Formats: sequence, C-alpha cells, structure tokens
Amino acid sequence: MSRATNAPASRERRRRRLELASGFRGNRSKLFRQATEAVNRAQAMATVHRKLRKREFRALWIARINAAVRPQGITYSRFIEGLTKAGVQLNRKVLADLAVSDPAGFAGLVAQAKAAIQ
Repeated sequence: MSRATNAPASRERRRRRLELASGFRGNRSKLFRQATEAVNRAQAMATVHRKLRKREFRALWIARINAAVRPQGITYSRFIEGLTKAGVQLNRKVLADLAVSDPAGFAGLVAQAKAAIQ
C-alpha cells in the first residue's frame, strides 16, 4: 500500500498562508514558518489596533473641542457639563466636526452650555 501524504491539502494550506504574507519583506513572505508567525502576529495586532483606533479618535475629538472652547472662556469639562445640563445630546465626534467646520454654530452651543451652568 502506498504512503498517503495529503499533499494537495497541505500545499493549499501553505499557499493560502503565504498569500496572506505577500506584502511582508524578506523571508517573512517566502518561508512558511516565518510567514505563519508574521501573519499570526499581524492578525493579533489588527484586533488590538482596531480597539486602540477608537481610543485615539476620541482623544483627538476631545483635544479639538478643548481647543475650540478655550478662546471662549470655558474649559472642556465645564463645556461638557453645560451641554449635559442643557440636554444637548451631541457626541464628541459631531462636536469636534462642528468646532472645525462651523465655528458660529459651535459658539451658539458654547453659549447654551454657559447658560445652563449658571
């Protein structure tokens, strides 16, 4: 009886893994073991960095809002407190976009927040 190696399936599995590593440099895109390690790490980091990207964008929005409210004589935390008390339900992404694209409308929100604090 001849020896069965399951060669077609093994070859296909290796081909798929090397295809995933096609953009990597050097042996990480050529050798199966190094490609496997590189792809595993890349997929793990992709998961981690999807979570981090959300955190980084929120920090960016907060920095933009803070930079926009400071010249109007209020801090970021007092501004958010005023918006909450005024019942304005805009998230930080929208607030940051307003601060950049529509300064007059954003100034109206700042005035509304100031009025709600006092």
